Amino acid sequence: MDATYPLTQAAVGRTAWESAIAPFGAAPGCDLPQAVEASAAAGRLPPFAVDLARLEWHWHRTLGMPAPSRANLEEVVINPTLGLVKTAWKVASAFASEVVRAGMSVERGEEWCLMWRHPDDGAPRFRTATPDELLVLKMIAEQTPREDVAAAHQVNIGAIDRAFSAAARAGFLLAPPSRIRRTGGRATAAEGIADRFLVSNSFTLQWHITNSCDLRCRHCYDRTLPSPLTLGQGVGVLASLREFCLRRHVQGHVCFTGGNPFLHGRFEELYRAAAELGFNTSILGNPTARARLERLCAIQKPSYFQVSLEGLPAHNDFMRGKGHFDRTLEFLDVLAELRIPSQVMLTLTRDNLDQVLPLADRLRGRVDDFTFNRLAQVGEGAILAGPDPAAYASFLHEYADACERNPILALKDNLLNVARDAKRLPLFGGCTGHGCGAAFNFIALLPDGEAHACRKFPSPIGSVLELGIEGVYDSERARRYRDGCNGCQGCRLRPVCGSCMAVTYGRGEDPLTARDPHCFFDQAPPAPLRRSA
Repeated sequence: MDATYPLTQAAVGRTAWESAIAPFGAAPGCDLPQAVEASAAAGRLPPFAVDLARLEWHWHRTLGMPAPSRANLEEVVINPTLGLVKTAWKVASAFASEVVRAGMSVERGEEWCLMWRHPDDGAPRFRTATPDELLVLKMIAEQTPREDVAAAHQVNIGAIDRAFSAAARAGFLLAPPSRIRRTGGRATAAEGIADRFLVSNSFTLQWHITNSCDLRCRHCYDRTLPSPLTLGQGVGVLASLREFCLRRHVQGHVCFTGGNPFLHGRFEELYRAAAELGFNTSILGNPTARARLERLCAIQKPSYFQVSLEGLPAHNDFMRGKGHFDRTLEFLDVLAELRIPSQVMLTLTRDNLDQVLPLADRLRGRVDDFTFNRLAQVGEGAILAGPDPAAYASFLHEYADACERNPILALKDNLLNVARDAKRLPLFGGCTGHGCGAAFNFIALLPDGEAHACRKFPSPIGSVLELGIEGVYDSERARRYRDGCNGCQGCRLRPVCGSCMAVTYGRGEDPLTARDPHCFFDQAPPAPLRRSA
């Protein structure tokens, strides 16, 4: 008895406890000793003792249950180890903290308490349930459609989806594992490659809602101006994305970009629609007015806002226009004031290779993350030159070392894993967390509804207006891009690399067969990069 009810015993005092349980001896034949209820009713024990003892009994039951598994699930279910206990006294905080003492006072008030074993680690969990958590449990128990509950409560369907996702992360709901998984030659992790790189729990739609732009960058991929989707078509795309994410059991993310997304006449309405459907949102764009950011934050704060710089002031303004560097730094300060996470992206060319780390030093303390993409010689970028392979290999080794010194340097380019592997540093997930994520955990959507595996080079996989998100994702063309480059077959680092197909395409090679022109895996360490004065 003492092993099952130590807190209740401590709260009521040993003498009162022993008197209450004496008629039952050491092994009562029911969940909660009837003597506790009888003694509380007779005034010999405080009334809250019944609820505290009930919590302890359910906790003891939870500890004795095996950890649940998500394997073979087809739909979201209640964790079979879950105990739901309604109390008339507010004893949950005392139970959770285990801070109890004889003679303690407890406030009267209804609470619903949850206790369960988590499917990830098997560890027991306890919490007081929120109204949202009680609602999702009720919905599953009664098999009520989410749309019906959203209508009845006059809330956005995204709020219901978020409540389900939060409950699944907490573990008292069990959701089927993600159905975005590597298959074929990319499905097996080699030694030293974690299994998590083969499965994605999220899916990103990088939506280029317009090609209109207020800049004239010298490496722009596409200056055409296709007719954008109507507002109704755009909302339909988002609804299609929601259905796709629900069927694949992943969290959806919509990254709004362009061109400059702020030049789209219905941007804020599309942004609101994405937020109301429960998606995480982010922006890749140019510096904009503070008032526009504040309006977006009132809808839903972006998970990040990414701007671009192409090097130190002179080179950046040569590439992006006079005054752009200073405007961007001022804009980063605005993002910091509004507490919007900031990212700076650089397009790496032969001409700015030696400016990356000096720029990172200059941005330190002013931006949350700074990284780069290699130039894809597509569109106007075709007239520019990418870095020399040998110089690039040296640069990556220097960048990997600099990451240990400068906290804003982020890891993105897949080939950084080659340098990190050589230095025996932990590998990271590559460009999208899973090596090349083209048509895997990511697709790009052009203004007219044409989907591509990657925006940086022509890689059409179908029209979302005709096929929906699921249709373009399941297309044969998407599968081929998802399988990646044949030239990487058998490479130990493939799950976290897989080359950059856009760079390969820009060099005139077939991205589905030719190895990344900058790959230096299994080569001797390169000579140090010589910096220009």
